[in-house]
Amino acid sequence: MKVKVTPSKVHGNVKIPASKSMAHRALICASLSDGTSIVSNVTNSKDIEATVGCMKALGAKIKQIDETTYEVTGTNLFKQEGNITCNANESGSTLRFLIPLAACTNAKVKFLGQGRLLQRPMDVYENEFKEQNIEFNQSDKEIIVRGNLQAKDYVVQGDISSQFITGFMFVLPLLNQDSTLTITEPYESKSYVNLTIQMLAKFGIEIIETSSNSYLIKGNQHYKAQDVSVEGDFSQLAFFAVLGTLNNTLSCSNMDMSSKQGDKAILDCIPSFTSDKDTITFAKKQPAPQTIDLSNCPDLGPILCVLASYTNGETNIMNAARLRMKESDRIEAMETELKKWGVDITSTFDSIQIHGKEHYQSNKTIEIFGHNDHRIVMAMTVFGLCADSECIIDDAQAITKSYPTFFEDIQSLGGKVEIL
Repeated sequence: MKVKVTPSKVHGNVKIPASKSMAHRALICASLSDGTSIVSNVTNSKDIEATVGCMKALGAKIKQIDETTYEVTGTNLFKQEGNITCNANESGSTLRFLIPLAACTNAKVKFLGQGRLLQRPMDVYENEFKEQNIEFNQSDKEIIVRGNLQAKDYVVQGDISSQFITGFMFVLPLLNQDSTLTITEPYESKSYVNLTIQMLAKFGIEIIETSSNSYLIKGNQHYKAQDVSVEGDFSQLAFFAVLGTLNNTLSCSNMDMSSKQGDKAILDCIPSFTSDKDTITFAKKQPAPQTIDLSNCPDLGPILCVLASYTNGETNIMNAARLRMKESDRIEAMETELKKWGVDITSTFDSIQIHGKEHYQSNKTIEIFGHNDHRIVMAMTVFGLCADSECIIDDAQAITKSYPTFFEDIQSLGGKVEIL
């Protein structure tokens, strides 16, 4: 799918979708609970559909009551047998969260994936499972898991992905003995682990933080069914925060200012905003050059590259290496696409440097490629709305991964985005 983006002034209020991170966690916790839970205010996307489908395959009963609400009756992982196939599509959260669950069943579980998903590093699980004689075979087409995860003292690398830590936290409380989790330094994206602990607590699971990088997880715990409403997503808010800052005043509703989401860090990068109840308003104001640390908020990388592009002076983005192992190599992708606009951008493996300016114009229509990456497409849409000439974005259907109504919401604000 291609979209044509024409520079235009935006204004008004947009309701930000529910947090994908929290929706994954709520649906998984509900799927492991004794009894039936209601999970509401869920924004559907391909990633959420992947988690729902996989939890059904693992025995949960999940029924969609309406557009944003699911009724979930939990499964007993230890009673699952035979051959089970889980399609994670392109969802890294789904895959990494659920692999340890598969290792608690008596089944042979096959995980399928699309795009670059099965190329993402899985060494944390592969090495740990090898020690426990749990079958783990990874190829470009599938991952096979079969075995019985044991309670023990686990040591997990802290600089690869917090998703591995969350995966263990989902299942270790269900084992019949206590476990510990020690995270090696540097411990990055801890904010995402805090989201996991927060959601687990809602379902009656206790994770005890014994130090800044270690946890005690008591065994023989039970998930208790709970009705939860998913909060708004700061990673999606970020696109509108930057759009309001660079283009024109915007208000964003469905937000919780007390949220523990790591991507709330977007507010630290924006020069002007106000909040009232569940609404945050961003006023147009020229941003100042800054140094940005992505270690706890890697998903903000693409849109912060856009903010930096329109900032007079040099912006440095550091601790960005994990952007290279997302749906695309997001550093390379943003560098490639922004250079088409004439942005002065350079990078190392772990950092991005941008010398920005206030205006970008071309005497021809710029052709942008979306790299099969929802965050690249959305970031470049914001860039195009703020530029002085039009562009066309190819591969724009990638937004369905996390935010299928993104273009509709942009149009509702007066943004000129035309689906070709």
